Amino acid sequence: MSPDSRPLQLRPAQPADAEAVADIWYHGWGDGHRGNVPDALVEARPRDSFDERAAQRVKDTVVAVVDGQVAGFVMVAGDEVEQVYVGAAHRGTAVAPALLSAAEDRVATAGHLRAWLAVVAGNARARRFYARHGWQDEGLFDHHAPGQDGPVLVPAHLYVKDLSGE
Repeated sequence: MSPDSRPLQLRPAQPADAEAVADIWYHGWGDGHRGNVPDALVEARPRDSFDERAAQRVKDTVVAVVDGQVAGFVMVAGDEVEQVYVGAAHRGTAVAPALLSAAEDRVATAGHLRAWLAVVAGNARARRFYARHGWQDEGLFDHHAPGQDGPVLVPAHLYVKDLSGE
């Protein structure tokens, strides 16, 4: 059975999912960020930081489950889609679009008419993905990513999507 034809379930994350979320996040973050962000941010993201943050953010997380395993996740805070990550074996399948749609639904359900997210300038694959799904690039801005000694300025593109239905 091809990866794209296996049943996909979306559900709120549970504390038991934190380890799988952290693993997907760590590897996916490295793929999209190393070489595209300042060294200070890479230094602020050791492996254990993903374990800690995944455990802290369970309530903000929706997971995609394929064959009983977490295949990807999305985190939403207010009107921001903060994290969208898919395990390497599930990239290019229906997982990422389903997670992005779930995030948009969460933002809209919370009463926001517009969602936003930041994509590091060098992450061309992610930028193409968001554009294909109706997100508009509003240009570069300095994203303030949490670092060990305060915020780290990261050149990023601001992507937005109108959720008003108009």
